Amino acid sequence: MILDLKKVFQGDGESCSFNYRLDMSTDDIDGYHPFVSPVTVKGTVKGQDGFALLNAKASFDFSMPCDRCMVQTHKKYNYDFSHTLVLSLENEDDDKYIKVTDYKLDLDGLIRADILLELPSKFLCSENCKGLCPICGKNLNNGTCSCEMHQIDPRLEALKKLID
Repeated sequence: MILDLKKVFQGDGESCSFNYRLDMSTDDIDGYHPFVSPVTVKGTVKGQDGFALLNAKASFDFSMPCDRCMVQTHKKYNYDFSHTLVLSLENEDDDKYIKVTDYKLDLDGLIRADILLELPSKFLCSENCKGLCPICGKNLNNGTCSCEMHQIDPRLEALKKLID
């Protein structure tokens, strides 16, 4: 969605609101397409003295395998984002502001980047997930396995002989 913000920047106190759905179903994260519902985006852009404030809320359903036990996890995320929009920047490397060119803002690109940066780096089914047994592959959340858990790394076997 491209927002035309000419009235917002030229009129003090002018605002514009938006409410739409963003399709991120084709976005790939670690080989998966975890966005199982469209992202609902709602918000406003309000003009100030030479700049504008963007406030947005994004909500979506997300499904990804747990990074420890590989059980499919389903979560609903709700994120709030805010940005200060300006027409020009003195320092192009300043990331506190979003530069708006020709009074037009690519809201899809901005919201997509915000969501991807806000997502957790590890997807877990629960905080205390025990993961999989490294030997037999059993899900340790469902109980223990009969594997010898104190196996010695074969590269260190010679050092164990010295201790014995």
